[in-house]
Amino acid sequence: MAGVAQVSRRMTVANPRRSFLRKTFGKSELWRGVIAIVVFLCFWEIGARSEKLFGYAFPYFGLLPPPTDVALAWSKVLVKWGYWESWYQSFQRVLLGFIAAQIVGIPFGLLLAVNRYFREIFFPPFEVLRPIPPLAWVPASLIFWPTNELSIAFVTFLGAFFTIVINVLGGARTIDVRFLRAAQSMGASQWDLFWRIVLPGTLPSIFTGAAVGMGITWEVVVAAEMISGGGTQGSGGLGFFIWNSYMGGSLPQIVVGMISIGIAGYLSSSAIRMIGNRAMPWRHLF
Repeated sequence: MAGVAQVSRRMTVANPRRSFLRKTFGKSELWRGVIAIVVFLCFWEIGARSEKLFGYAFPYFGLLPPPTDVALAWSKVLVKWGYWESWYQSFQRVLLGFIAAQIVGIPFGLLLAVNRYFREIFFPPFEVLRPIPPLAWVPASLIFWPTNELSIAFVTFLGAFFTIVINVLGGARTIDVRFLRAAQSMGASQWDLFWRIVLPGTLPSIFTGAAVGMGITWEVVVAAEMISGGGTQGSGGLGFFIWNSYMGGSLPQIVVGMISIGIAGYLSSSAIRMIGNRAMPWRHLF
């Protein structure tokens, strides 16, 4: 009997592991994504070597280094501390600017949505500043802020700020006014309206704006690191890593930096989507 109990206990411990692996690796969308990446890499390899294989270089792909050369260059930089220091520096700058944009942008967008007087005062200058590309602020920020780090953080903040505010404002303004009137008829205060209707109704737009803003933040921080110099290759971030590779004439290493940025952006956006799914459990229904 004791042996049967031990076997059943082991089975109960193993079953959750098997179910987790089955859920993870049994998803058809996962395998479709893997197949798509493999097909793309094969096409890239053939296209990059098209001049040797067919005597004619494919447009665009024929000018790129093949994935095998990129993988070889990647294996060389993986063991270097400067490469991982670049990851850390870029992540730190993105996180600083993104969190600052969330702290300022979400309350600002909600105030624009719920307060007409606040919107009439601050929305016009906001709309004037919004079309200015974040990279256009780089020269001014280098002059205005005392250090390169603060100037890069400021530009990354701008990259996410405007997107977050527009999404929050749009999400709050699309809430059906009948919900607010129904709650008011049942005696709800302004505070109840905000916490129970406005904020939950705006959460999807907040996380959508955060995901889009995170992508823009990565685009901006890499360009800002290239323009501002960012320090040395060990502490300049992925943008300066790409710039140093360009100055050194290492095309495969440039592609390594580009793919690294793509992976970093994907991981950041996935983390935001995961937090959003936990904050909005009702979205699992569809």
